[in-house]
Amino acid sequence: MEEGVVNEILQGPLRDVFDSKQLITDISGSGNNWAVGHKVFGSLYQEQILEKLRKSAEHCDCLQCFFIIHSMGGGTGSGLGTFLLKMLKDEFPDVYRFVTSVYPSGEDDVITSPYNSILAMKELNEHADCVLPIDNQSLFDIISKIDLMVNSGKLGTTIKPKSLVTSSAGAVKKRHQKPFDAMNNIVANLLLNLTSSARFEGSLNMDLNEISMNLVPFPQLHYLVSSLTPLYTLADVNIPTRRLDQMFSDAFSKDHQLIRADPKHSLYLACALMVRGNVQVSDLRRNIERLKPSLQFVSWNQEGWKTSLCSVPPVGHSHSLLALANNTCVKPTFMELRERFMRLYKKKAHLHHYLQIEGMEESCFMEALSSLSGLIEEYNQLDATKSMPVEDFPRLSVAM
Repeated sequence: MEEGVVNEILQGPLRDVFDSKQLITDISGSGNNWAVGHKVFGSLYQEQILEKLRKSAEHCDCLQCFFIIHSMGGGTGSGLGTFLLKMLKDEFPDVYRFVTSVYPSGEDDVITSPYNSILAMKELNEHADCVLPIDNQSLFDIISKIDLMVNSGKLGTTIKPKSLVTSSAGAVKKRHQKPFDAMNNIVANLLLNLTSSARFEGSLNMDLNEISMNLVPFPQLHYLVSSLTPLYTLADVNIPTRRLDQMFSDAFSKDHQLIRADPKHSLYLACALMVRGNVQVSDLRRNIERLKPSLQFVSWNQEGWKTSLCSVPPVGHSHSLLALANNTCVKPTFMELRERFMRLYKKKAHLHHYLQIEGMEESCFMEALSSLSGLIEEYNQLDATKSMPVEDFPRLSVAM
């Protein structure tokens, strides 16, 4: 809703990637206000967005899912983004909705981001099939690690200072600046790995709808922690590929996650491993058996693994791995968000900016808070089962 962002893309080196007829812009932006994005721009652009969606959908042979990529802290991403999510549910109820949500970090410069995030969370709870939460701090940490690898001059590392996906500032950024292009690039890598089965051949391909089917046992608990290995940005750096077994270990380390969380000390509901490159099913099985003892799965889903093999690796690498974990470790992120919300809400700070928008009432805040608290409670109940013994059910004996 702020045309400068889109115009920058249209004038840049990536302009040919996007169909300019499918872009929608406004001038003013949403002023970091969820209510403006959701209530004002939502109703204003609903028909226009629907028209462009239908036009795109008609060109699909087999429409598998919609991706929404948005930020939670501002007004347009959180407000219009979640309006669009509900619209997709109403118009295309049978098509899965995957949402990549960038959560604000603690030192976020948008004062109202806790309000926007919690109002958006209610919509994500109700209308998304899968949410891949990402936080800015994790992306920044990952880029800093890549910078260190590049600057240490490790063998096999090549830097391309001028490329399509890096800004004019070049590949190696100063440490105090936030390298947004490179951070976005990590999210792009996530989506490339996620969609690889739909784009390339493989011995064990996974449809996107299988992710939701296998990893989401309860409708509301659809938040998946993602981790990527190897870590690289598409054009800045070509880091030597890790050994295969090391790659699987990396996928379960905190350093490779796109959100700050600790899945190893939390409870797994299910886990998907999406592998690209020259990897065999036996490699997958061996590594799952090796990692299993260190990971705690819920008692009723001890074999909750979903795997896929795509034979085409990312450019410049022999193999890569995306791990998606449905794990109770996302709970602290939501609790921290609730805490930040309460600090503002207790003082009723900045509330009037929201309440002056038509259709916005204070009950909207209370409903959103209640929705988030309900989600946290569901994770609490699962965590309470952590120390329960695993039941070893007797196998059925078949009469011959």
